[in-house]
Amino acid sequence: MFGVLVNVLTVCIGSVVGLVLKRGIPTKVTDALMTGIGLCTVFIGISGALEGKNTLVLILSMAIGTVIGTLLDIDRQLNRLAAWVEARFKRKNDQVTLAEGFVAASLLFCVGAMTIVGSLQAGLTGDCEMLYTKAALDLISSCVLAASLGFGVLLAGVFVLVFQGGLVLLAGFVAPFLTDYAIREMTCAGSVLIIALGLNIIGITKIKVADYLPVILIPPLLCLFM
Repeated sequence: MFGVLVNVLTVCIGSVVGLVLKRGIPTKVTDALMTGIGLCTVFIGISGALEGKNTLVLILSMAIGTVIGTLLDIDRQLNRLAAWVEARFKRKNDQVTLAEGFVAASLLFCVGAMTIVGSLQAGLTGDCEMLYTKAALDLISSCVLAASLGFGVLLAGVFVLVFQGGLVLLAGFVAPFLTDYAIREMTCAGSVLIIALGLNIIGITKIKVADYLPVILIPPLLCLFM
C-alpha cells in the first residue's frame, strides 16, 4: 500500500500547487497545457492499446462492459457524488464545475495500464516501482489539471486511494486469473478508455468514459475461455 499512498500524496501536492498558481497563469496558457496533456494522454492510450494481442477479447469486453456500465449509469453516479460535494464548495462564476474536475482527474489517474499493472504488481510481489513512476507523472498532471479544472482534481486523490488501494488488496484473490495474457488484454482495454479520455480533454468528444469502466474487468474472464 505504500506505493499507493505515495501516489495519492503526489496527486494532492500537484493539485495544491496548481490551485495556488491558478490565478497567476493566463487562461490561454492553461488551455494550451490542457490540450498538451490531452495529446499525451492519447499517446499513452495508444501505446498501451498495442499491448493487446486478441482483438476479439477487446471487442467482447467493450460490448459486455459497456452494457453493464450503462445500466449501472456509473458516469451519472460519479457526477452526483461530485455534485453533492460541489454544492458545498462551489464558488460564484466558476467556469468549470467541481464534478467535471473530479471525474476527469479520477479517470486520468486511475484508468490505465500503469494503474492496473502497478497496483497488481505491488499487491502480488510488493514491487512498487511502477507506482512510483506513475506518481511522478501524476504530480505533473495534477498540477496542470488543477490549474485548469479546479478543486475537483484535489478530491480525485480520494478516488485514487480507494481504487488503487482496492486493486492492491484484491490482487491476492484474483492472482489465479491474472496470466500475462490476461494482463495484456486488461491493459489494452484500459488504454482504449485512456484514448477516449484524452479526446475529451482536448475537447474533440464528450464520451462518458466512466460508463465504460467495467470493460477493464471483463478480459480476465474471457481469457479463461479464449
